[in-house]
Amino acid sequence: MDRKSLQLKSPADAARYPALTSEGLRESFLVSDLFQAGCVRLAHSTELDRLILGSAIPLDAALPLSPPEDLRCSAFCDRRELGVFNLGGAGCVGVDGVEFDLDQHDTLYVGRGSQDVRFMSRSTDAPARYYLVSFPAHGEHPTRLLRKAEANRLDLGADESANRRTIYQAIHPAGVKSCQLVMGWTQIAHGSVWNTMPPHTHLRRCEAYLYFNLASDQRVMHLMGRPSETRPLWVSDCQAVLSPPWSIHCGVGTSSYSFVWAMGGENQRFDDMDPIEIGDLR
Repeated sequence: MDRKSLQLKSPADAARYPALTSEGLRESFLVSDLFQAGCVRLAHSTELDRLILGSAIPLDAALPLSPPEDLRCSAFCDRRELGVFNLGGAGCVGVDGVEFDLDQHDTLYVGRGSQDVRFMSRSTDAPARYYLVSFPAHGEHPTRLLRKAEANRLDLGADESANRRTIYQAIHPAGVKSCQLVMGWTQIAHGSVWNTMPPHTHLRRCEAYLYFNLASDQRVMHLMGRPSETRPLWVSDCQAVLSPPWSIHCGVGTSSYSFVWAMGGENQRFDDMDPIEIGDLR
């Protein structure tokens, strides 16, 4: 893989975090330029459970998922599992010669040991836009496609607290099985703006948020940090935030929006979290 297509992200630890400027915060935790037509792009964070985020926007030709030199392997999934979420038009992902058709908001889990992964679009006028999340895997689970309609749906929040939202769980213990990856997406209801409020932390795993369905002139203010010292990140459409285990992660938008959430670590339980009281936030 071309070095220009790979970002190495080194998020600040909890001790260095308070000294960061706004620009330092963005450099440390924000992945701002993942999506580029006609290529695969990756961002690798060795400090956060060796998390890799990525994207693929195929046009006329299929795009293979080649391993970065840093992984020291012959195939990307030699020692990794992969989640693929389609944000765009109809597409197809080939895994070792088997093709999986992905419509918008479908999710594909690719198991460890898969040797050939390649991304395709059905139309160049409305190409597929694949978002990729990968963690190391120490066990093998079969590759499986999950349609949006098959995801486990949770309707949460209320109009009066401006946090009405629908969560779609795709890769999780009761759905598509994985080694450590947990992945799904959330749609904020029209008229609501808050996600994951009240906030929480979970020291047993890290998380990444990809915000999408956000107009070009709108933003999400993603709040992070220790509960006693929170900081904002202003996030645009199709930008991702790395969320370390010690940090809260919640956000408020200037309009409705969606986001893909993905986690990896030692525990896959969706409700394994340490809640934070709103009155304790600083």
